[in-house]
Amino acid sequence: MLETRAVIVRIEGQHALVQASQASGCEHCSGKGCGAGKLSRMFCSNPRLFQVENPINAGVGDEVIISIAEGSILRGIGLVYLLPLLLLVTGAMLGSHWADLPGQRDGYAAAGAMLGLAAGFAIARRISSFRDRNQSGAVIARQCGGE
Repeated sequence: MLETRAVIVRIEGQHALVQASQASGCEHCSGKGCGAGKLSRMFCSNPRLFQVENPINAGVGDEVIISIAEGSILRGIGLVYLLPLLLLVTGAMLGSHWADLPGQRDGYAAAGAMLGLAAGFAIARRISSFRDRNQSGAVIARQCGGE
């Protein structure tokens, strides 16, 4: 299980809206080694809010530990990156195959690639929104007690 600290911002029934701490990278070098801390500050300047299950009934302002299964992270990466890439390549191959004249293959391949990429993002978005409604996977494991 992967865990991170967060603060509860709002309660919505059995779910809580939490703001994760701004720690970035592996924290072994305090952002001085590989540059992950600098990249995080550059691209993630605004704090992000996440909706998670709240089985321990923690309250607003509580600092909690959020837990998520490692497999769900890998599934999300595959969905967001690999599915559109796979459909891009498939679209390019089909477009090239369906070209009438040999000189038109590049244009058809590019059009097929763009259609495949757009379809991949649309399918990934639909699957992601369906998954988010049914189960987010993230849950409040426990409250922080001066760890």
